[in-house]
Amino acid sequence: MQATRIIAVRHGETDWNAGARIQGHTDIALNARGRRQAEQLARALAHERFDAVYASDLARALDTARPLAAASAVALRPDARLRERAFGIFEGEAFADIEQRWPDGARRWRARDASFGPDGGERLDHFYARCVACVQDLGARHPGQTIALVAHGGVLDCLYRAATRIALDAPRTWQVANAGINRLLFTPQGLTLVGWSDTAHLESPAAVG
Repeated sequence: MQATRIIAVRHGETDWNAGARIQGHTDIALNARGRRQAEQLARALAHERFDAVYASDLARALDTARPLAAASAVALRPDARLRERAFGIFEGEAFADIEQRWPDGARRWRARDASFGPDGGERLDHFYARCVACVQDLGARHPGQTIALVAHGGVLDCLYRAATRIALDAPRTWQVANAGINRLLFTPQGLTLVGWSDTAHLESPAAVG
């Protein structure tokens, strides 16, 4: 089987990102900076011709993906399996408030306890299995082709771990930037990391404004 080239992207910025609030499945729109990032992303990837563009069905991911799909003249394909982890009672809360209101839950979350899920939310190991199975399925549909996936920070973290064989409870030492460009390959043997967290298109003088 030929490898599938995957360009995976976290959605653009939202006001809840800027305010350090947990979003999860809450459907928060891009803010002005996030909308600008979506356009910068599309320009940076204008040389790519995607055979398919998939996105989480939440608005912040869909609206980041639309310019990419339009540039390649392909339909945007929403997929709920690419949603962020469901955080239940943590959603809408600032990090500092979670520490105060649910200290034990906050401790287990910070420790990356794979068996922990906030009330009404997903366990980390279940979330990881969902994300990786989804991307393997989408990759298997497009052998020898190039696809874009627009998802969320937690999803991208899972893909990095799957591609580098890093344990779920290992501390994160890599960036998962809004609208950053991340490159992977998929074969039946799994995911392989090619490049990670390219944000030059967001940082150059031409990208400002």
